[in-house]
Amino acid sequence: MVIRMTITTVSNYINHHQIPMSNVFYEQLGEGYHFIQTEPMEEERVKMGWGAEVDSCPYLLQFYEQEELCRKLIMESDIVIFGGVDDESYIEPRLAAGKIVIRSSERLYKDGQWKAISPRGLKKKYHDHTRYRHAPVYLLCDGGYVASDFHIVRAYPDKMFCWGYFPRVEKYDLNTLFVDKQHEIPELLWTGRFVGFKHPEYIPRLAKRLKKEKIKVHITFIGSGELEPQILPMLEEEDVSDILTHLEFQPPSKIRNYMKQANIYLFTSDYGEGWGAVANEAMNSGCAMVANQAAGSTPTLCRDEENALIYKNGNFEEFYQCVARLIQDADLRERLGRNAYAAMTKTWNAENAVMRLLKQCERMLAGKEITFEAEGPMSKAPIIAPGKMYKHLKK
Repeated sequence: MVIRMTITTVSNYINHHQIPMSNVFYEQLGEGYHFIQTEPMEEERVKMGWGAEVDSCPYLLQFYEQEELCRKLIMESDIVIFGGVDDESYIEPRLAAGKIVIRSSERLYKDGQWKAISPRGLKKKYHDHTRYRHAPVYLLCDGGYVASDFHIVRAYPDKMFCWGYFPRVEKYDLNTLFVDKQHEIPELLWTGRFVGFKHPEYIPRLAKRLKKEKIKVHITFIGSGELEPQILPMLEEEDVSDILTHLEFQPPSKIRNYMKQANIYLFTSDYGEGWGAVANEAMNSGCAMVANQAAGSTPTLCRDEENALIYKNGNFEEFYQCVARLIQDADLRERLGRNAYAAMTKTWNAENAVMRLLKQCERMLAGKEITFEAEGPMSKAPIIAPGKMYKHLKK
């Protein structure tokens, strides 16, 4: 049954992380749903295979090619979901008209909340966000630190929802999946761009330590990027080629295959990672994940000792101890991996998130008070300062 409602999502560009959610919107709303892309995808991400599915999206419009139609949809749709666009001019006419807007945002202060003291920055945050605190404008928090950032600028009081990215969720026969993960030695996996906030340097360090302590493992290390001139020499210097295999970027479908084989996924991103959809994918693949508390998706998706092991940002020793513990405890690996899979298939998936959001949209359009789910997507986003998050997650 098609829901009678028009919703338009506006973002810089669509990618394989956003397509599953948009597909569900389209299934529910039919021609009442559109996704407006405001700019072409970055060449680096195209090379990573992010644009492979884009041509098959019937709801996709390009603002830079269909400006008149896009402006009309932004102004006249019942609901506009606005995210991933720095240029506020796309949405300002709708905000000025007092129409419903649901923002979807990562952090304001990835480099630290101390930046909130900037008078110029506060002026812009007031212009873009705070002045609409009593308007029909709501916030989907794409990460566990988002609510705290927006609370600082007094925006969206009691109007912030837990949200995130929802890459495709695969359904597996769990017994078969975990049979495929039975190896002579544990398989560890890291994937991503070689950039500072993802901390690829942790992987050569880890390999060196594991080899020194004669712990038998194999690490698949997938990626490249601006730090490659530093990372690749580290691999040679540490002489870890017997336990570590480095591969260049692989398309998303191949990454999923590596995840299905992996026992442990290494998620080392810090606060610079607004979300990190690779965490969703690894958990969906039944990996036992070692997660940095600072990555945006960690506080939202991970429960320490239940579906992942969480370590404090910057603490390599704790990271190493989490990895070593999982290597040595096959039962713990499988328990965490099964719970991680359950979290993705039962709660943190596009179907569940969109249906919850549509229910809330109906309340907004009917002029009813918003409600919050008990947990998961569309639950109330907790306001927890970055400095207190590690202690909160380790309770």
